[in-house]
Amino acid sequence: MLLTAILFLLWISYLAYLFFWMITEIMHRKKTTTEKHPFSVAVTVQKIDSPSILFFMGILLAVAAMQTNGFLKVVGNGMDNAFADFHVVGTLLGLLSSIVDNVPLVAGAMGMYSMELYLQDHQFWTFLAYCAGTGGSLLVIGSAAGAIAMGILKIDFLWYVKRISRLALLVYISGVGVNVLLNQ
Repeated sequence: MLLTAILFLLWISYLAYLFFWMITEIMHRKKTTTEKHPFSVAVTVQKIDSPSILFFMGILLAVAAMQTNGFLKVVGNGMDNAFADFHVVGTLLGLLSSIVDNVPLVAGAMGMYSMELYLQDHQFWTFLAYCAGTGGSLLVIGSAAGAIAMGILKIDFLWYVKRISRLALLVYISGVGVNVLLNQ
């Protein structure tokens, strides 16, 4: 299921790329080759951070593989057996999202838990969204945006840990506490 969704997104992004190419060609058709060169799709594609995109897609494909072979269900059952409260599970997944990007983590959690266990509007999903999104900021490598910022802005991992991680952890724990209190 997840693999199908990933392939569908790749197909949609390919169509968007083709649409973008056609529009730029139409917009700049009356210009000379020299004038329209900076606006060409080939020049734009050269500026894309391809390794980051491939890294992100690789993680999503790995999550899809783990869902397909049933590993995520085993992990979900193990977490449910070890911890009775879904708040503990969500908090741990949020902490894990500081290492693994939050999008594949949430995709993995969707593979771990069926809609029969946690219905679509269950508090677990809202809590997981908070934990995964905020927990991803605990370390700069916890999100695709952080990994890209490291490359573009030359942010050092240790600099981030020393100056940002403690504050992010304080905000994360405070948010978990408020969420638990509000949903009691």
